[in-house]
Amino acid sequence: MTHQRTEEAAEAPSTPVLTIDGARATIRLNRPRHLNRLQPEDLGALIALFDRVEADPSLRVLVLTGTGRAFSAGYDLGAIGGAAETSPAGGTGPSFESVVDRLEDLALPTICRLNGGVYGGSTDLALACDFRIGIDAAEMFMPAARLGLHYYPNGIKRYVSRLGIDNAKRLFLTAEKIGAAEMLRIGYLTSMVASDALDAEVGRLATLLAANAPLAMRGMKRAINDFARGTLDEAAARRRHQDSMEGEEIKEGMKSFAEKRRPRF
Repeated sequence: MTHQRTEEAAEAPSTPVLTIDGARATIRLNRPRHLNRLQPEDLGALIALFDRVEADPSLRVLVLTGTGRAFSAGYDLGAIGGAAETSPAGGTGPSFESVVDRLEDLALPTICRLNGGVYGGSTDLALACDFRIGIDAAEMFMPAARLGLHYYPNGIKRYVSRLGIDNAKRLFLTAEKIGAAEMLRIGYLTSMVASDALDAEVGRLATLLAANAPLAMRGMKRAINDFARGTLDEAAARRRHQDSMEGEEIKEGMKSFAEKRRPRF
């Protein structure tokens, strides 16, 4: 039987919840009555959970999802009054932008399990994950232009680098809502499934990722993200490549291939 544990004792029930099942960690946004709208106190909680997951060498993949009928309604603008969306109330603690950036840079691969609608800032939170699997009833909406909000720069960069300039302009400037089929067409969704197939598809991908070489994936994920930002350190990426040619992972990979078995990383 797979060992499972939930770490919520130190936090109120409305904060994000971490569950660990073998090599897979799941962080679940947990304000279903408010469509998992994020509050200032959730930002620090998410950073702490990201740190916790990344520090555990037994974990190989992170799934981010929501509770109830939506993934998330985004960040609660009412909590910050007239301040910018990227700063929590009072200016203390991490900004929303820094939380999303931290998720994007997480060493292990990440899957966003889109159990429903994704709105506002949470569209960027999901976009920061490496993969996004959504149900066919999902929808997305970026209302910045209707709110008079100039979105923070790193979020715009993510939209452009992942979805292309034309789709980024459409979503930001028109503020129109689009459905799951269109989300899939423009590349926002990695895959779209019926709601009753969501867990199976997330589980399939998580199992696939968890079985691969963690150091190789970590280095390649970093190189891909840096290249997308235009900040690739080619010399560092080449060093990681050379190191991998002499590392333990490639030895196990080649041995398992010769023995016609699954590698054990």
